[in-house]
Amino acid sequence: MAVPELTESSVKTPDTSLRHQVANPLLRWLLMLLGWLAVALGTAGIFLPVLPTTPFLLLAAACFVRCSPTFYRWLIGHPTLGKYLLYYLDGKGMPMKAKIYTLLLMWTSLLVTAFVLLSSLAPKVVLPLIGLGVSWYILHLPTLTLVTEPGGTAEDSPE
Repeated sequence: MAVPELTESSVKTPDTSLRHQVANPLLRWLLMLLGWLAVALGTAGIFLPVLPTTPFLLLAAACFVRCSPTFYRWLIGHPTLGKYLLYYLDGKGMPMKAKIYTLLLMWTSLLVTAFVLLSSLAPKVVLPLIGLGVSWYILHLPTLTLVTEPGGTAEDSPE
């Protein structure tokens, strides 16, 4: 079996050539629609602290990898969104600044929703439990240390 040649583009992005592409045209269109909806919600999540960004972008990437390699490459190659996806997908983790920002916004949103906006007992119990689970997950992700070369700039930094 021949070994595929490594090019610069294949090193920078995860290999999608071995992933299963959906053949059913209706399912492909549904995945495409769901992927673009997830991109829209993830982008809105940058500006709205109630919406998470990364889970929606991961959903979009999962949809696009099965229905459109072109849109998948566009998403992971995006100058702002792509770096966080690649760090996560490569198992490199999140920068500390992103972890702190995510946790502060998440807990603010959860606590305001549970204790100010809603009066029912169920959200007062369930939302903090969800927050604990998500916090545990984020805190156990590797912390990405972004290093620039001497004399270089931090323009590769997603922060």
